[in-house]
Amino acid sequence: MRIRKSLAFSHLVAAALSVAVAAAQNAQPRREPDVPYVPTTDEAVQAMLKLAEVKKTDVVYDLGCGDGRIVIAAAKNFGARAVGIDINPVRISEAKENAGKAGVENLVRFEEGDLFQADIHQATVVTLFLLSSVNLRLRPKLLLDLRPGTRIVSNTFDMGDWKADKEVTVGSEEEKSFLSHKLYLWTVPPRSGK
Repeated sequence: MRIRKSLAFSHLVAAALSVAVAAAQNAQPRREPDVPYVPTTDEAVQAMLKLAEVKKTDVVYDLGCGDGRIVIAAAKNFGARAVGIDINPVRISEAKENAGKAGVENLVRFEEGDLFQADIHQATVVTLFLLSSVNLRLRPKLLLDLRPGTRIVSNTFDMGDWKADKEVTVGSEEEKSFLSHKLYLWTVPPRSGK
């Protein structure tokens, strides 16, 4: 009887360790993120949403959403539905917690996933704070997946030869820093042949 209890306990411990190891592995991104996590300044968040002319009827997608601040601001300040996508499960967990604190869980959703594989076709506004090289890799997906008229706003980084419809500067000359200072807006053009 003692051996059976000992074996049962050993199996229980082994099962608990397996669950703990699996949970720890699941907390790691599926692959390395394309960019380091650098939060958008609060001033730039508001300026990005204003530049995109976000309305209550919009569906805002933030690709590489980090702690969820753009998604949460779109919901809280404009009443828009919003989705944040990030490859890092720690960031997604943080974003969900922040949405709960802001009381906007009914308007927002956060997905752990690769922004290059994400289903973004419902977006009417897409926000980005990536790098120019990542924007260029993402550009074909944006043009293919998004409906004409969808607005795209990027913090700091452009899209190469795709000239922005509008550029704005955030902050005063004295406060100038490289990040969260220049914002770009593009509108997805009509499909050729239509």
